[in-house]
Amino acid sequence: MPWRSDGNELAALKLRYRWLILLLLAAGLTVFESLLPSFGPWFKPGLANIVTLIALALLGARAAFTLALARVVIGSFFLGTLFTPTMVVSATAALVAAGTMVVLWRANIGLSLVGISLAAAIAHMVTQFMVVEWWIVQQPALFYLLPPLLLLAALTGWINGTLAQYVTRRLESCGYGNYSAPYRKSL
Repeated sequence: MPWRSDGNELAALKLRYRWLILLLLAAGLTVFESLLPSFGPWFKPGLANIVTLIALALLGARAAFTLALARVVIGSFFLGTLFTPTMVVSATAALVAAGTMVVLWRANIGLSLVGISLAAAIAHMVTQFMVVEWWIVQQPALFYLLPPLLLLAALTGWINGTLAQYVTRRLESCGYGNYSAPYRKSL
């Protein structure tokens, strides 16, 4: 996302406005998701990652990466977990997942948003387990929980990617994403 103006202040303002809308949606989904029952320890469906994928496809790598970090901070603030171990685990996993999305997007190897989402969901889950084991629990037996949760992460990653791809195509068909083509791979 071009944070610096290239002479067209109105276009830059529109980009920031649309990024802010996506950020508010992602933060709202983060808070909503905290109300859902958990499928296992540290497992939620990752609904806010749908918005991160949409930001990646429509606004570019920098927008997606900053959105991932900002939504964790805002969500942690509203959930009362700001500067707690929960936020550290969440932020670390969100940054690794967003980094995975950006690397795969920029690699341009033909992956759709579904494939990128799948890889990011698995990276997110593995990162959470690694951070929790290293910093909080310090018991290698924790990794026995990883295989079934990886299956759930793959399922929700596929679902989230499918939803993000559908929404992105709909937004682009309405003209929402047409202006973003030169900025898609900016970081």
